[in-house]
Amino acid sequence: MLPASLREELTARISNAVTNREAAVDVLKSLQAHYGWLTDEAMAEASVLLGLTPLQLEELATFYEMLYRRPVGKRVIHVCDSISSWAMGGKSLLTHIAQVLGIVPGETTADGIFTLLPCCCLGNCGEAPTMMIGDTLYGPVTPEQAVAIFDAERKGLSGTDPLQA
Repeated sequence: MLPASLREELTARISNAVTNREAAVDVLKSLQAHYGWLTDEAMAEASVLLGLTPLQLEELATFYEMLYRRPVGKRVIHVCDSISSWAMGGKSLLTHIAQVLGIVPGETTADGIFTLLPCCCLGNCGEAPTMMIGDTLYGPVTPEQAVAIFDAERKGLSGTDPLQA
């Protein structure tokens, strides 16, 4: 169940939008942040809040790569798989990351920390190859740098300041 404070915040955002559909992605992202992914319950709550059909919201949630309709790890790693990234070593980066984490793209590590997802565009072609974890964009990133970033992310989750490690 959605906390009253979040419901009020989302209702206010919706009322400030020109149309409810305009606020839909923002509402879905907020619900995803609350639940960890867009559960069926979250989608039903969004439908009620926005006055949109479940199908309209499902279309949005399945169109945008950074909206998740299935469980994901605490940190989602998006690796750009655009032609620019591939030309600059993106395929090697994705392969290395998958090997280091012991998963294939689309999977989550056994400890539930990382989910690895290719992404069609991160908008950072000039700094390819590129990856993003959460809202942090990295590029150009080497396979070795990626491993160091994952180590820092793990330390950050354990309460250790990754900048002090």
